Amino acid sequence: MSKVESGRKGAIDTGEKLRNQRGFSLMELMIVMVILGLLASLVGPAMFKKLGTAKQKTAKTQIGMLMTALDAYRLDIGHYPSQQEGMEALVVNPGEEKWDGPYLKKGVPADPWDNEYHYQYPGEHGEVDIFTLGADNREGGEKENGDVGSWE
Repeated sequence: MSKVESGRKGAIDTGEKLRNQRGFSLMELMIVMVILGLLASLVGPAMFKKLGTAKQKTAKTQIGMLMTALDAYRLDIGHYPSQQEGMEALVVNPGEEKWDGPYLKKGVPADPWDNEYHYQYPGEHGEVDIFTLGADNREGGEKENGDVGSWE
C-alpha cells in the first residue's frame, strides 16, 4: 500500500469516528439551562444582600483609616484640619510648617457608593466626625441606606 492510500484510509477512519460521536441534544441543553436558571434565582438574592453588608463594612474600614490619618496630622500640627481645609489637608499641605504628609497615599477615597465622606470639625460626637449617608445619600435609613460614622 502506498503512502497516499494509507493517508486516505486514515481520513476515512477519522470521518467515521466523527459521525459515530454523539453531542448533546437540544432537550438536554434546555434542561441544563433551566437548572442553572433555578440555581441563579435561589442564590442571587442572597448574594445581593451580602453586597449591601459588605459596602457598610467597607465604609467603616475606610472611616477608620481616615481617622488614623487625621490623628497623625493632629500629632504633627497640634490640631485637626479646619472645616474649610477638610480632609484634603491630609493630601496637600494647607500651609502648615510642621506638615509631614501626605498622610494618605492615594488621596481621600470616595465612600463605597461613590459619594464624598462628610467631615465635621468640631464634631458633634467627638473632636472630629467623619461620616457617610449610605446608599441613598440621605440622613437616617436602615441597612445599606443607613449612615456610617466615626463615632460607631
